[in-house]
Amino acid sequence: MPDALVLALVVLAGLGYACGTLLGAVWVCRLAGVADPRVSGSGNPGFSNVLRLHGARLALATLSVDAAKGMPVLWLARAAELPPWAQGVVGFGVLLGHSYPLWYGFRGGKAVASAFGVLLVLAPWVALSCATLWALLAWRVRTAAVASLTSALAAPLLGLWLAPEYAGVIGVLAALVWLRHAWNIRRLGRNGPDLGGR
Repeated sequence: MPDALVLALVVLAGLGYACGTLLGAVWVCRLAGVADPRVSGSGNPGFSNVLRLHGARLALATLSVDAAKGMPVLWLARAAELPPWAQGVVGFGVLLGHSYPLWYGFRGGKAVASAFGVLLVLAPWVALSCATLWALLAWRVRTAAVASLTSALAAPLLGLWLAPEYAGVIGVLAALVWLRHAWNIRRLGRNGPDLGGR
């Protein structure tokens, strides 16, 4: 692997992690002067918990921040003409930053919105298809966890069809989303589908 590629990958993946640690829920709620979502509801700093606690306006702001925060570094990765797998490493850095932020004791969110933002840059048709599926399921079953898990499961299959060069990358990103929802999977198995997603 060329030294220039290694250096670019390390720098951009590090920047991706740093961008990912900007938790939209924390900053949106702080600027709005409302309670930190990490100490209320499910305790998760994400769209669903902010929606339950503070309403649609702040939830949409949270979603926007979490989806957009990794885009600049991914645009840099594409501008640098990194191969698809390397762009995926940068995107994975964004998700790791969101899920395990150093500044917040490695306690972050479930990475669904961040994964959506990463896919919007790398494989936009996959991202839009997954978002449509998520919205339909969330409306139908009213459970964000079910919508997120199903969308993450569908993402690699959609990737094989719509963005085959990124299929492996999408599979890894989806696996991280599944890992972050592992606790919810256990809850669903015990209690059935009428749960609030986190």
